[in-house]
Amino acid sequence: MSPAEPATPSAPDTPRTMRAVVLDAPGPVTNLHVRDLPVPQPPDGWLRIRVEAFGLNRSELHTRLGFAGDAVTYPRVLGIEATGTVDHDPTGTFARGQQVMTMMGGMGRSFDGGYARYTCVPVGQVIPFTSDLPWQILGAVPEMLQTAYGSLTVGLDARPGQSLLVRGGTSSVGMAAAVLGKRLGMTVLSTTRNPAKADALAAIGVDHVLIDDGDVARQVRDLLPDGVDGAIELVGTPTLPDTLRATRVHGTVCFTGMLSNEWTVRDFYPIAYLPSGVRLTGYGGEAENLPADVLQAYLDDVAAGRAVVPVDRVFDLDHVRDAHALMESGDASGKLVVLP
Repeated sequence: MSPAEPATPSAPDTPRTMRAVVLDAPGPVTNLHVRDLPVPQPPDGWLRIRVEAFGLNRSELHTRLGFAGDAVTYPRVLGIEATGTVDHDPTGTFARGQQVMTMMGGMGRSFDGGYARYTCVPVGQVIPFTSDLPWQILGAVPEMLQTAYGSLTVGLDARPGQSLLVRGGTSSVGMAAAVLGKRLGMTVLSTTRNPAKADALAAIGVDHVLIDDGDVARQVRDLLPDGVDGAIELVGTPTLPDTLRATRVHGTVCFTGMLSNEWTVRDFYPIAYLPSGVRLTGYGGEAENLPADVLQAYLDDVAAGRAVVPVDRVFDLDHVRDAHALMESGDASGKLVVLP
């Protein structure tokens, strides 16, 4: 299932087997199975991480539902991110015990990912950090922060004093984007379809919580007649036209997520689809898009109470099916984290 062939562990306290979540084939949550597997050995240029926590992501839901196509072979250990400590680094880049995060790069698709006690990844996609925060908080951060930070910087080139619309605001990325936007000095507007989730957005500092009735553009322009400076689209193509209409001339919409599981526009005719002068970009990042100093500063701010990590619920490995079912339902507000 992985390019990392099982071998004798390099440290005497590293076990020979581990528990992992294996997806046998695309389908329902019952296709996820907790099994004992050999602890993998890192090939050249890779290292092994002892996973202390991992977050769940829509990408893994898409893989489980069969949307990944030929990009994934089965059986497969899912997981596009992991947080833990270095267990074995043959390259000598990191000391054993160094706290690290990793994400993307083919994890959980072209090779086995983070839904396991140990995972092997290329050294180049490992980000070191130091923190006393609990693992259930740290485990929520990697992909969530990378995606939110990249959407704001690469996707929108956001600036202090600008206004930001987050479409899909109670998703983990949406909440992280709101937190980062406020730290940057932006006025943040976030949407939710569920009025019961409004308090969760207000609690992280969102300036204007908008109940998504399908016409968010009208609500935005009631507050900001010219429209927002930038918007992050996390719901997908069904809401994208309305998000574009909520954005000012020379403003930018960054298409980042697809909570709706819809990501293509049929018969796309730009002149008819895009409001005049509104820019549309996209973001899909890798570990290299999250600098180590940005990660460390964010964790330090969380530890000092200046920022929050929006965690909805924490599961153990035996309840990963429940976690996936909750993610699929869309009822969570924030990140779902599993402790292996």
